[in-house]
Amino acid sequence: MPPQPKPRLTPEDYLALERSADFKSEYFNGEIFAMTGASEPHNLIVINTIRELSTQLKKRPCKVYANDMRVKVDPTGLYTYPDIVVTCGKAQFDDTHLDTLLNPVLIVEVLSDSTEAYDRGRKFEHYRKLESLAEYVLIAQNRPHIESYRRQANQQWLLTECGTPDGALRLVSIDCELALAEIYDKVELPEG
Repeated sequence: MPPQPKPRLTPEDYLALERSADFKSEYFNGEIFAMTGASEPHNLIVINTIRELSTQLKKRPCKVYANDMRVKVDPTGLYTYPDIVVTCGKAQFDDTHLDTLLNPVLIVEVLSDSTEAYDRGRKFEHYRKLESLAEYVLIAQNRPHIESYRRQANQQWLLTECGTPDGALRLVSIDCELALAEIYDKVELPEG
């Protein structure tokens, strides 16, 4: 007997399950994908980046959210948890639970061996469909390196990167700067 196809979940089914789950999952096209935990370097980079952005955005109309804020890419139906999300102006949410953000201006992902291809490829394809998204930042966790992809007027994405330990990368979309020395503070990078 052939295997029975797995039933597809609706977004409403997913959200009901996700809001009561003990772990986080992404959702796309009727399927749920469990997310794994993060390493120490990943966590330190996220915390350092949030600290830097929060300090620079203090008293400005922008908010920084950590990796527990779900983002819905409305045009494609992806629900995901970026490492860091920034909104400027009024945050828009999917419903009254205020746990599914619709209008990020900046998304930051910290790359790991297991997620790098997805973060650079399919996930970025989804993110590019967000009208509000002005900048997408990728931070390496195994070497000092930050990349920024910034949306241009012609809908093309301009890459800017910094890989020098004493360098910094300007985030034009939110008028902030990420100094690599601060982002990698206390992170033990592999030798060589």
